[in-house]
Amino acid sequence: MPLNINTNTAASSASYFLSKNNAALQKSLTRLSSGSRITEPADDAGGLAVSMKLSGTINRLTGVEKNIDNAISFLQVQDGVLDSAGQILDRMAELKALSQDVLKNSSDIANYNAEFQNLQVQLYQMSQTQFNGVSLFAGHTETKGAVAAVFGGTAALDNTVSIFTSATGESGSKVSINKSMLLSALTITSSGTLGSVAFGSANNAAAAGSNANFTFASTDVSGTMTLDKVSVAVFTQALQNIATLRAENGGSVSRLQFSKDSAVSQRTNLEAANGRIMDVDIASESTTLAKFNILVQASASMLSQANTTPNVALMLLS
Repeated sequence: MPLNINTNTAASSASYFLSKNNAALQKSLTRLSSGSRITEPADDAGGLAVSMKLSGTINRLTGVEKNIDNAISFLQVQDGVLDSAGQILDRMAELKALSQDVLKNSSDIANYNAEFQNLQVQLYQMSQTQFNGVSLFAGHTETKGAVAAVFGGTAALDNTVSIFTSATGESGSKVSINKSMLLSALTITSSGTLGSVAFGSANNAAAAGSNANFTFASTDVSGTMTLDKVSVAVFTQALQNIATLRAENGGSVSRLQFSKDSAVSQRTNLEAANGRIMDVDIASESTTLAKFNILVQASASMLSQANTTPNVALMLLS
């Protein structure tokens, strides 16, 4: 083998392999430190594209879960108000029964009426309750039309809120939750019956003497009914209406919970699929790291040895 000074082929080759092995070592270190098999598009362009789409879907599903949680919270607050409304109606019915006691004088009856009228104002105020700026109950009045405002009516208007339960948004599945029609559920006709009727006038005192509907809920005491205007049967029907609203509420909560379970299941499976594409195999990559670590050391040693060859030639010239 000839000795050359100008061209050291062995050193050039050793330098090339040292650079190559060192780059592979750094790549292996990056994969292990990041936990990702794909650290740049050149590693697996197709796999990276699929992973990005999966990650987008996963993020949207995470948002869907949060939206469903908010919707469930909305319905839980709504049910709490409906429960309180039922308790108020129970108390109203009790006041009606107490007012029929023949041993009570006019002063006693007036006291019962005062509480009865104040409870009507409280019911109206409860119907205006909001959740994060969104009203819990449909604020129907007669001006919105009798069909839409009736208890149990089918017209939408502002009494439904759509919750999207899939990663595809509006084009996917959704659950419509009711903004319960509390006012209509508490409205009775001038004949003393309660059921599928429109929300009545805010001035119940005036409405009671006409053919208009009037309601247990009133904006102020001056527009409230007195105990002699209603029968015990009306309270029973009103409580039944509240029970119907609570049943609808419970059904919506149940459906939302199942929708959330489905979203969680989809997200978990997609995360697993994304992991199979992106996650590095620690055992395999650790072996690769050890391999290139040895090769780098060997290449460095060979380069050092190759660089001594010109020195041998110089020794012959001396």
